[in-house]
Amino acid sequence: MKEERDLFLHEYHPRSHLEVKETYVAHPRFPVIDCHNHLKDPFGGGWDKKPLSQLLEKLDEAGIKEFWDLDGGWGEDILQTHLDHFKSPAPNRFRIFGGIDWSKWVVHPQDFGEWAAGRLKEQARMGAEGLKIWKNFGLHITDPDGKLVSIDDVRLDPIFETAGELYLPVLMHIADPVAFFDPLDASNERWEELHANPDWHFPSPPFPAFMQLLNDFKSRVKRHPKTQFIGAHVGCYSENLGWVGEMLDECPSFSVDIAARCSELGRQPYTSKRFFEKYGDRIVFGIDVGPEIKSYRTYYRFLETDDEYFDYSDSEIPSQGRWYIYGLHLSDEILKKVYYENAEKIMKAGK
Repeated sequence: MKEERDLFLHEYHPRSHLEVKETYVAHPRFPVIDCHNHLKDPFGGGWDKKPLSQLLEKLDEAGIKEFWDLDGGWGEDILQTHLDHFKSPAPNRFRIFGGIDWSKWVVHPQDFGEWAAGRLKEQARMGAEGLKIWKNFGLHITDPDGKLVSIDDVRLDPIFETAGELYLPVLMHIADPVAFFDPLDASNERWEELHANPDWHFPSPPFPAFMQLLNDFKSRVKRHPKTQFIGAHVGCYSENLGWVGEMLDECPSFSVDIAARCSELGRQPYTSKRFFEKYGDRIVFGIDVGPEIKSYRTYYRFLETDDEYFDYSDSEIPSQGRWYIYGLHLSDEILKKVYYENAEKIMKAGK
């Protein structure tokens, strides 16, 4: 007789007996522009260390006609390296984004906004075609007085105004899933993920509350109507598409990407489909896990098919939560917009 005892969560791997359709989508129905991704491995094994031909073959196999690399946001040295290694030899396949060196605020305590705007102009001269801002802005960045800087701090207005003048889209990731801001107790649906990555937990206090970050972000976008903004990860609030839709309604220059969020979108397929149908001209594609063919194909399956209850990740336990997702079966008209038309429109805005 098997010994009876409580089962630990990490031991629980249920096997579904559902008999449902499985569609293998090797290639997207239309060419794709990946608007949110990375080519630099933080552990030193990035694509800038490999022959470009290997990357182009992988992108061709995945159906990616254009790749937006956000790694220039980590520094001008990386920006220049990626411009030289990717953009120069294949100018029609890559767009490299620049960033802000927050550490220089102590060097320019009185005019940091103007200084950073000047660096953005220089990055554009180098060849940067966008600005990436990460979540350390709002969660960690402090001014020379040690005060946490809010996302809508007026001292930084010159940066965003300059981006608009230069027609550079600003892709901002300002918050993580809502559960990352909740207490880490038995009710937290990201319990396993946060225990595996404790530095991803941002309880308030000491961090700002989730909705404060989102409302400050909305304030920032509203203040710069001539600047094209892209809210990373479905505007950083994929759990509440009603709120994201309201921001899209209020901010005509705002769009969202779907990077790393088919897990959230796919577990609310009816709401997600309505969201895509209403805001199909304001949504762009991205995956945020590098040029990984299996991940691309999962996204294609999610967007194109009506498959039910399938895994959104390659891990034994779904990596972002213990649930499966459902396909949206979007129309060709919407797929074209999400796959490439909206991205082309953003890059052509004002030019």
